[in-house]
Amino acid sequence: MRSLELGTPDEMRAELNALVLAGTKTATTGLLEDYAKETEGLEYVGERLALLDNEGRSIATVEITGVEVKPFIEVTWRHAEAEGEGDASLEEWRAGHRRYWSRMGTPIDDHTLVACLAFRLAEVP
Repeated sequence: MRSLELGTPDEMRAELNALVLAGTKTATTGLLEDYAKETEGLEYVGERLALLDNEGRSIATVEITGVEVKPFIEVTWRHAEAEGEGDASLEEWRAGHRRYWSRMGTPIDDHTLVACLAFRLAEVP
């Protein structure tokens, strides 16, 4: 089983995982170029992933319910809102993601390709 590691391994990951476990976070967005760097294929609908904590332990299983690749500017409010992180608008969501990826060393523009994943919480041990 492949895994899903949200955010960075610190408070951010703990907070994002808590949102998943609460059922608030049902989507995430990643840079398509990261899949190439990691030589990993995209997730697919029906695939189950181990949700990992800061120590790399599985804390739950999520099931992918949707996968879309699109330019960053085409991410919809519906997807952004499903990320469950409390953004009040699509503009706020975009600004937050731009800041995050810039801090990670990958500034993006409107045409950067992203993978939009939707998922549901399938199992909690």
